[in-house]
Amino acid sequence: MILVQGDTTTAFAATLAAFYQKIGVGHVEAGLRTDEIYDPFPEEMNRRMITVLADVHLPPTQASRTNLLACGVPAERIYLTGNTVIDAMQHILTHGDGALPPEVESGGRRRRLILVETHRRENLGAPMASVCRAIARIVADFDDVEIAFSVHRNPKVREVVMPALSGMPRVHLLEPMDYAVLVRLMKESYLVLTDSGGIQEEAPSLGVPALVLRKTTERPEGVEAGNARLVGTDEGVVYEQAARLLSNREEYLKMSQAANPYGDGLSSARVVGALAHHFKLQGSRPDEFTPRPVVGAR
Repeated sequence: MILVQGDTTTAFAATLAAFYQKIGVGHVEAGLRTDEIYDPFPEEMNRRMITVLADVHLPPTQASRTNLLACGVPAERIYLTGNTVIDAMQHILTHGDGALPPEVESGGRRRRLILVETHRRENLGAPMASVCRAIARIVADFDDVEIAFSVHRNPKVREVVMPALSGMPRVHLLEPMDYAVLVRLMKESYLVLTDSGGIQEEAPSLGVPALVLRKTTERPEGVEAGNARLVGTDEGVVYEQAARLLSNREEYLKMSQAANPYGDGLSSARVVGALAHHFKLQGSRPDEFTPRPVVGAR
């Protein structure tokens, strides 16, 4: 058996190659859905096609398991594990040596740090320009806010972000960073603006509210739990939602202290247990993931 994770075209291609060779597939992060086949494109269709071919399905949440059952996947092939991305993040926090970028470190921690990461193809062009205008307004209106913007190397991202925000005080346009540095930056952040799937899980796991710069999400659990808000890319909405969290401590605490629906750091062990059970190397199914509260607020 091979394991594939997520919904990239690489994951689907590996699944298809395994099918041609009659090799079993285990799908980590199975069952995520937006129910819009072109949003996100092509990830929504990639994960649906992996579901058709996979033998063992390892969904991170109860909602993703429900999606798999609705697709006709037999219940005995589904193992609720939580997401291994939380395992990786907790390992990095414990054993990694990620340091803050020097531009951010020099700003001092008296400021509230907002991490921004946006790169999805549906946000290229006018939507991304709208987000940049909202960021400029936030910086202008809140003099204790500092922006750390991880700028994707895609030229279509840079041709929008660089002219809009270069040279602006308290806005750091950063090169894409190692995972350990990104995790440290998230941990130090007051708030995250992102269209990234992974960050939608990681930030709430650290007690950091996430404003999701998308119209749809395959991770509705964070929105339902109160960790995240789906805000889209409209300048006024992005500004309003960020300003609300910067101005209203009670609203902020509601988001930062909600239950974490994505993982507890033990997902990898459950994956191993699921495979052992599937291959009849152990008799009992592994314990299932249960969401738990996050720790505190900043």
